Amino acid sequence: MNFRRFSLISVPYLWLLIFFLVPFLIVLKIALSDTAIAIPPYEPVFDPAAGWAGLKAFFSGLDFENFTFLTEDDLYWKAYLGSLKIATISTVLTLIVGYPIAYAMAQAADEWRPTLMMLVILPFWTSFLIRVYSWVGIIGNEGLLNHMLMASGLISTPLQIMNTPTAVYLGIVYTYLPFMILPIYSALEKMDTSLTEAAVDLGCSRGQAFWLVTLPLSRPGMVAGCFLVFIPALGEFVIPSLLGGSQTLMIGKVLWEEFFSNRDWPVASAVAVVLLAILVIPIILFQRNQQKQEEAGR
Repeated sequence: MNFRRFSLISVPYLWLLIFFLVPFLIVLKIALSDTAIAIPPYEPVFDPAAGWAGLKAFFSGLDFENFTFLTEDDLYWKAYLGSLKIATISTVLTLIVGYPIAYAMAQAADEWRPTLMMLVILPFWTSFLIRVYSWVGIIGNEGLLNHMLMASGLISTPLQIMNTPTAVYLGIVYTYLPFMILPIYSALEKMDTSLTEAAVDLGCSRGQAFWLVTLPLSRPGMVAGCFLVFIPALGEFVIPSLLGGSQTLMIGKVLWEEFFSNRDWPVASAVAVVLLAILVIPIILFQRNQQKQEEAGR
């Protein structure tokens, strides 16, 4: 292996080492530590000046007590299950909303596609926090939606949407919708339209041609979009905190409270390590899907 090839290969591994493996090992080390009233708020802390004895004392102070604690308190596994439920339902809802939009963009005239693409990307130019917080003014008891429904006579009392799981689903679908639309649009735009025309010529209706040809060929885009929505939604913290209230239990919210409110860094780190372990499965599936797409495109 020559030096140039070695340099090219080593760059991504070096990137992973610096920005993933090293931070993960630090978080794992804190997860294996015990809470302490000190700075930092955990122990043991490795003292290089103590030499071999210090290293031995450091490793002897690490244990799996915090991971055992997560299995004993039902708050944590309920939060994990709640996050999996909300992330799964939100992903399905985002797919149902995003696919027709992506399909309409792919079917639009060439001169309109850049404008439609800009409309999808435009919300990213505004702060994520502001976009989520704006929904408070829309779906609150005194919000725009309730005012419109009451003014039209459809309801007589305000709908309770804020501080419910419905508000969380609404926020996640709105926020992550572009992550679903863009990969599906990319798959549909690359699709050979002569295939659907051939299906129609062979006797299929437009609906049958869509179901038998278009939908299967756009599957890689749907899979990529589902993973891009599901993975960040699973650890979401801002949306359930602002829109879900105390009724919504998600693991990202629990992690924040352990870290900032309880100042229990070891338990918060253990929660983060378990969450990462759960996310590894969809990440591996996503990478395999991307690899299959690349092999199919060759």
